[in-house]
Amino acid sequence: MYLTRHQTEQGIRWARDGHFLPQDITLSSLLSMSQATMLDTLRALPEPIAASGELQAPIEAAQEVWASGVTYLRSREARKNESDVGDVYEMVYDASRPELFFKAAGWRVKGHEQPLRIRRDSHWDVPEPELVLVINSQMDIVGYCAGNDMSSRSIEGENPLYLPQAKVYDGSCALGPGIILTERDEMRALTIGLSIYRDEALAFQEEISIAQMKRSFEELVACLGQELSFPYGVFLMTGTGIVPPDHFTLQAGDRVEIHVGALHLHNQVTK
Repeated sequence: MYLTRHQTEQGIRWARDGHFLPQDITLSSLLSMSQATMLDTLRALPEPIAASGELQAPIEAAQEVWASGVTYLRSREARKNESDVGDVYEMVYDASRPELFFKAAGWRVKGHEQPLRIRRDSHWDVPEPELVLVINSQMDIVGYCAGNDMSSRSIEGENPLYLPQAKVYDGSCALGPGIILTERDEMRALTIGLSIYRDEALAFQEEISIAQMKRSFEELVACLGQELSFPYGVFLMTGTGIVPPDHFTLQAGDRVEIHVGALHLHNQVTK
């Protein structure tokens, strides 16, 4: 099943496989259920009206976005190189406890074809293409979407304690274009791709298999939910294995195209 969120003249509506759900069905209500009940509920709903309207980020104000760091070897190497205290990233890569951090409130997240930003006080910025887990209130993984974890490498590299400023700001997070509800084993076979266009020319392109992640989905979710509850569900970015070369930085006007399996998330960059 594929869930999308649309802006209509009557307000926000959710859709399943291209057809509007009843107006009282929200993501918060679905993620409050067990996985089995959620799927049974969705299967039982009628499909009377074809969905229309501009796509919005597939998240509501009641959900938060959290993120995982240093889950791929390439990410560990990049963060070691950008920092004067790079050994902290090597330590967390090999540690039993993963790096987890808050990324965005649901209302702050951008969707497909909506603009993202680079910080005005940063001189070295990159997108981070990621598989994003969709998790219900029981901390079960029910699906996934594509995500862009925009990051200031210059601010984070100056001091690891500046991570929130490097990662959390207006226009720093995109999710979309919708949510695929599926079994977690299928996600491990997916690939993530990143293409960056500047003046309509390809400036960077790379692809990686999610199978190269060092940590399991279950490990990341268990750590996130160990001392936190999410009554309306939560989104968890699982880290990136694609990092542009050190000489590259995003510029206003760049177009960032991310794919996670069959999902394609596109955003223009502003400042």
